[in-house]
Amino acid sequence: MKKTLYLFVAIASFMSTIAQPKTDSTDKSAAKNEKPSESNLVFNPDKSVITEHVTTIKGQKVPYKATTGTMPVWDEDGKAIAGLFYTYYERTDVKNNESRPLVISFNGGPGSASVWMHIAYTGPTLLKIDDEGYPVQPYGIKENPYSILDVADIVYVNPVNTGYSRAISKDTPKATFFGVNADVKYLASWIGSFVTRTNRWASPKYLIGESYGTTRVSGLALELQEKQWMYLNGVILVSPTTLGINRGVATDGALKLPYFAATAWYHKMLPADLQSKDLNDMLPEVEEFTMNELLPAMSKGGALEEGKRKEIAAKMARYSGMSEKVILQNNLDVPTGYFWKELLRDQGFTVGRLDSRYKGIDKKDAGDRVDFNAELTSWLHSFTPAINMYLRNDLKYKTDFTYNMFGPVRPWDNSNDNTGENLRQAMAQNPYLHLLVQSGYYDGACDYFNAKYNMWQMDPSGKLKDKMSWKGYRSGHMMYLRKQDLETANEDIRDFIKASIPKAGQAAKY
Repeated sequence: MKKTLYLFVAIASFMSTIAQPKTDSTDKSAAKNEKPSESNLVFNPDKSVITEHVTTIKGQKVPYKATTGTMPVWDEDGKAIAGLFYTYYERTDVKNNESRPLVISFNGGPGSASVWMHIAYTGPTLLKIDDEGYPVQPYGIKENPYSILDVADIVYVNPVNTGYSRAISKDTPKATFFGVNADVKYLASWIGSFVTRTNRWASPKYLIGESYGTTRVSGLALELQEKQWMYLNGVILVSPTTLGINRGVATDGALKLPYFAATAWYHKMLPADLQSKDLNDMLPEVEEFTMNELLPAMSKGGALEEGKRKEIAAKMARYSGMSEKVILQNNLDVPTGYFWKELLRDQGFTVGRLDSRYKGIDKKDAGDRVDFNAELTSWLHSFTPAINMYLRNDLKYKTDFTYNMFGPVRPWDNSNDNTGENLRQAMAQNPYLHLLVQSGYYDGACDYFNAKYNMWQMDPSGKLKDKMSWKGYRSGHMMYLRKQDLETANEDIRDFIKASIPKAGQAAKY
């Protein structure tokens, strides 16, 4: 499951006007005829531009302002060592924001810009795609009628080397920023500064992270409490990683099966009796088999009786769309990478990693891995033009720096990842703190059943289960790209925020 800690790590090598702004954010180099290299550009870690806008959310007009710019990361001596690029949306017809929630949003990678949820999920604007998430031309942006901006202000934060965020000096050690715990440490400090600067200490606060961003915000929940003395109302995990929770070989192998079943169901590769059921009626049967039969069998390894091995393989074949022969050849543990190649091999297609609804075409049908990730190439097709156009044309942020969809953050120190336990500890210490987990059934990188398993292992006593909730959607890693799930998932966040704000006078106690 270590692969699930990185939102696009396998494919990172593929990337290498409503009002005038209050400040001019254009770099001096922009006036030159040729684009200079970034080494010749002057990076300003503390500048911003403000624009005014109006959108319509759930049929209601919502006026808001967008602050786009950079704010410094300071070291322990008060010296600025980096500038983080952010976009901060505030509803402007609210007289007092003390009771208005603030959502702090991160994407993943590590090394991914905060672009995906920004212009495709919770923000006030939406990139132009079709109802299933596929690119359309001309590229661009439209209103997001499902944004959560009606109930909460939102800031989208880009860690160092993502988006337009940069370290100020190349002499600053990479270890300052690029690692599980280093990432959490400096971002918690930045959040503390941001909340102070924007006067949002009184507001109910929420963290939302997607993919590796779930590792990030799980660690931040405790770091903010212990180092910034900031207590949250909620954490939202979108397509969560393993959060540092150890699986073991047998568990790691077994937990993939429900995802295989969901994907096989979508592509109509299951037996007729299973295929005739609704997805949500079929999956509980697979989940029960996984926990009660498959996991114990895989735990026995070579000691498993031959007859039982064949019995288990037959059931796995029934639920996965693969042959019993293939399953036995892999000792019951079929790698997800092989599954993406194998499921539709006879039809001449592969299926996507992050969203297995997407099909790809390889050079040859033979082999044990796909040539490319069909879903990611599709997503970059639509997101990259949209974010560059939107920031420059609508938010008036002009610079000659490259917007890093995926930035250089290697080597990344993944040691001592205790973020799942950190989140549990933060929730135990803070009676106000609630958790919402959102998963796509067709996500093969951070699959939905492992997200459920996280919750079970984070709370082995069951004492926090009333503060935890899980929601599943009929799409993949970025479930919000499917229009129906975009609406539903935003409404789930909206409901979560409303439910996790205590009534006036309600004390934070058990």
